[in-house]
Amino acid sequence: MKRGWLVVTVLAAAGIAAAGIATARARAHRAAIARDASTRAPAGVRIRVQVLNGTTTRGLARRATMVLRDHGFDVVDIGTVAAGQDTTVVLDLSGHPDWAQRVARAVAPARITVRPDTSRYLDIAVVLGSAWRPPAEPLDP
Repeated sequence: MKRGWLVVTVLAAAGIAAAGIATARARAHRAAIARDASTRAPAGVRIRVQVLNGTTTRGLARRATMVLRDHGFDVVDIGTVAAGQDTTVVLDLSGHPDWAQRVARAVAPARITVRPDTSRYLDIAVVLGSAWRPPAEPLDP
């Protein structure tokens, strides 16, 4: 009987240690990405972004919104478009290719398309494709 409790205790400790390591790695990965200046919004500039989910995966636009906000972008609108998009597309609506590059790096892999639109209140629009995977979230019990 004592041996059974010992096995259970060892397995529980190993599980807790593995969860702690995974959480630490996820936090370190997010911190490294957030420190990369090429994926962050320029200091003192408000870049208005729209995020659209072009897949059948629920909640993808919300996750991308969190990623972009962590990188300093102002996500002002999220929504869904017709499903079936494989590749994430970053639409440069304001004629700022550097801004589009920064957003594309934050939601990589993505391709950039220039589509000037002076009638919109947006600088960048992101249409998420099925190839985009959000970064891992830490396990917080």
